[in-house]
Amino acid sequence: MKQVLTVSCKLQVTPEQSTKIDGTLQAFAAACGYVNETVQPTLMNELAIQSLVYHDVRAKFGLSAQLAIHAIRRVSGNRKTAKKDGKPVGSFAPTSATYDARTFSFREKDWTVSLTTIDGRERFSLAIGNYQIGLLKGQKPKTATLCQRKDGTYYLNIQLESTPPEPEKTSKVLGCDLGRTDIVVTSEGDKFSGKEITRIRECYASLRANIQQKATRGTRSTRRRCRELLKRLSGKERRFQELVNHTISHRLVTRTKLSNQAIALEDLTGIRERTNQLPHTKKERRLSNSWAFFELRQFLIYKAIKHGVHLVFVNPRYTSQTCHNCNHIHPVRGESYRSGKKFSCGHCGWNGDADYNGAKNISALGATVNAPEGSEMLSCSLSEHVLRAVESPTLAHERVA
Repeated sequence: MKQVLTVSCKLQVTPEQSTKIDGTLQAFAAACGYVNETVQPTLMNELAIQSLVYHDVRAKFGLSAQLAIHAIRRVSGNRKTAKKDGKPVGSFAPTSATYDARTFSFREKDWTVSLTTIDGRERFSLAIGNYQIGLLKGQKPKTATLCQRKDGTYYLNIQLESTPPEPEKTSKVLGCDLGRTDIVVTSEGDKFSGKEITRIRECYASLRANIQQKATRGTRSTRRRCRELLKRLSGKERRFQELVNHTISHRLVTRTKLSNQAIALEDLTGIRERTNQLPHTKKERRLSNSWAFFELRQFLIYKAIKHGVHLVFVNPRYTSQTCHNCNHIHPVRGESYRSGKKFSCGHCGWNGDADYNGAKNISALGATVNAPEGSEMLSCSLSEHVLRAVESPTLAHERVA
């Protein structure tokens, strides 16, 4: 199995090179817009679109053969995505262009790249650090994406193909419970506290509310500046979340790699849609929806593949209601031994952190899924109890001997 990782590299450009890049990005975006407007919206097949407009795109916009094909390919991909999401294809901004082996090359000798522009081939120096150098060393990348950021700088996102190591077989599983008070709690008792994160998010929310209030009452210039500030604030908060999620996922994967463990997570697909149907205050809804748990999951997936760590997903049903010590669920329907962050079992008397209890249950389920026999090994009392509860809801409140 191949894994593709993207390395973002800043380009050092002269004013003349900047003009050539801008011209190329403008032509690429214009070509995409022309293809989307010319070809009937229901046509999505790349080869069919190419047979209709390829020569016109080359003649009208001065793109090379491969850049013209990539412009057509982008329109085809965007149409397929728009159909899946049920939305129309939007406009094409002159901020990126796609390159392949015929229009892009990387030279490790002097850490430069060669790109095709509308004015011919141009070589650019890379302004990169040790991290990028370590990833690019010895590589021969074949694809890249040229991007212009909001501050006017140019970056080349180089795609690297690699063959990750096969995950080692292990019976040890680290269960991870995701939450809001603590972003992650592991089955070994480690916590990534969310208190400081919540405080920072509250500051962002308060600042955003003040700016929005001024944006509706101020003068025309004030409203314009407020809109610019809101955009900057949104980007800053997004980068903060990304940094935290990268840090957490890196530490979890590194730790499990060293201790030869697998990672078990709850499969929370669609949970946001389900929880939003419940009655919540505006603040509760904002706190529940604003943290990028899906991003954290994606970071864990690709880092686990990269380092050869096995990652499994388990059914989240009853993991927070079951006592990990005695596998008991509250016998009264609608009642639970969990109260906020506390879990107090009325059957065996175990007391402790509710998220830690959930992580232990996730670890137990993950161990059965990760076993060589897979789901056939679901023989532990917790798994039996969950399976029985799924088959008959009335059995969910029986005690497990």
